[in-house]
Amino acid sequence: MMNTKNISIDSFQSNRRFYDDKNYPRGMSRSGDYTLNEVKILEQYGVALRAIADGTRVPINEEEQRFKDVCEGKLTATSSIEKTWLKYQNKVLSPKQFHTLFGRTKVEPNTDDIDVSDTVDVNE
Repeated sequence: MMNTKNISIDSFQSNRRFYDDKNYPRGMSRSGDYTLNEVKILEQYGVALRAIADGTRVPINEEEQRFKDVCEGKLTATSSIEKTWLKYQNKVLSPKQFHTLFGRTKVEPNTDDIDVSDTVDVNE
């Protein structure tokens, strides 16, 4: 089982940190969606993970190739990096749930029953 402590130095390297301001404008750590370890993994490796997952970066070793295979559904996620990335993908790509205490139907008052001739003139 690949863990973040025993990945090779060459794997998943990037020259910048990963932030997703579109989906997490206040930061992933404040979202409550991820543990602190998962946020660390996403921020440290996310740029490389995204590039490998979407095919803009070619895997350079077995670990990266395995990650690509997991993203394509060929293998089951076993490492914390693979599981964290799949969790991130599920959170970002799934539609956001909207909960309300009230129904979605807007209630319009029924004005068909009001007879204008029955109104009282207050000036009388």
